[in-house]
Amino acid sequence: MRSVRARAALGATLVVAVALVAAGLAVLLVLRSNLTDRAGLEAEVAAREVAGQLALDVPYARLDLGDEETHPVQVTDERGRVVAVSDDLEAITGTGTARVTPGPTASTGPGTQHDDDDDDDDDKDSDDDKDKDDDTRDDDPGRGKVSSDEPEFSNGTATVDGDRADYRFAAVEATTSAGVTLTVHAGAPLAAEQEAVGSVRGAMLAGLPALLLVVAAVTWLVTRRALRPVEGIRRELAAITASQDLGRRVPEPGSRDEIARLARTTNETLSALETSVDRQRRFVADASHELRSPIASLRTQLEVGAAHPELLDLPGAVADTVRLQALAADLLLLARLDAGERPGRAAVDLGALVREEVSQRTGDRIPVEVSVAEGGAVEVSGSRGQLARVTGNLLDNAERHAERSVAVTVRAEGKDVCLEVADDGTGVPPPERERIFERFVRLDDARTRDDGGAGLGLALARDIASRHGGTLTVGTSPRGGAAFVLRLPGRS
Repeated sequence: MRSVRARAALGATLVVAVALVAAGLAVLLVLRSNLTDRAGLEAEVAAREVAGQLALDVPYARLDLGDEETHPVQVTDERGRVVAVSDDLEAITGTGTARVTPGPTASTGPGTQHDDDDDDDDDKDSDDDKDKDDDTRDDDPGRGKVSSDEPEFSNGTATVDGDRADYRFAAVEATTSAGVTLTVHAGAPLAAEQEAVGSVRGAMLAGLPALLLVVAAVTWLVTRRALRPVEGIRRELAAITASQDLGRRVPEPGSRDEIARLARTTNETLSALETSVDRQRRFVADASHELRSPIASLRTQLEVGAAHPELLDLPGAVADTVRLQALAADLLLLARLDAGERPGRAAVDLGALVREEVSQRTGDRIPVEVSVAEGGAVEVSGSRGQLARVTGNLLDNAERHAERSVAVTVRAEGKDVCLEVADDGTGVPPPERERIFERFVRLDDARTRDDGGAGLGLALARDIASRHGGTLTVGTSPRGGAAFVLRLPGRS
């Protein structure tokens, strides 16, 4: 099933079905339990009424057993023998004995003695008068009583006058004045419980399929409506892929839900991709343009040298080759930085690095003054080669624009280490102080490429600074020219 709408509808339907089935079962169980408890209470009331008569020594034949159709009664003695039953009771189950015919003792009352030695009538009358005169109490052993314990309940059947039905039986014990313990089994019909449970179960079974169909349909429609913007986003992305027009954008719904955020994020991604592709195209075009001039010059010199060896400008050819080599190295480093290459974590003494770089620049037209703060830690973490490239590019830029002096200062400022390269040239106008860090941008357009460079040095320097967790900015130096400040986190 590949459709999200179908999966959502099916999942919602299954969840609702499980919940409804569980809830229905719980309702049926509670309903059955309540109705069964009510039937048990009716049976207990009927059993206690008969037990109360037995406790008063009412003879078995004169017991009022109530309505035998609604409350069938069976009375048994301690030996399980039936001593009294309801009229028209033909069969019974669930009471411990299935007999419905009273035994020989049914003709006598519960207070009659059955010993071999009969008591004298006068003595009995005398005893009865004495019992009536005594102050009777519940715990008087000479008086019958009904057990106050919780009755025992059971389910069974009874056939009354040819009709068989299910009953809830309650068993209550009664003790006669003669100490005979009898058990009264009285039943209450379960027909109402069964009818109610059956009606509720039938209604649930009839309504469940219809309710599930409604849930499935509503879920399908709601999901379809919710996913409609997603389909629009998909179609637009497919069109963008087919046309390769990164300037197009997917439609953004007016809602504030997850789909709207997805559309906005998609458009932001398309914008970033468009910017990256445009930047890559400009980079390739600029790199091709920058490489064309030295390659053409070198080819011309070599062709002239091949035809007229005496006219070969060997120093010029070497200079063009060196320039090609430097430009290729810059392009390669830019490509590696764009690919996300992370610098190393080696400890670099920035002061020693600056002194080493300056000492190797013997051909500079303007001497460089180096000042390293004493007593402060000027170590940073990173790639020594890349930091040397930053220093060299900043010095090249200063040599190109300075008139009489270039000064390099290395100092610690709090937890950072600062490298400042200042000159006394014309400086950088404030509106252009960010643009000069773009690739292939040069402010001195009147200069030749040999004098002005390719416009990659400062872009490379800022990229390297960013990869090292630092910044590279330009301002005005005390000498009146430009002051480039490289700020890097100090090594802790």
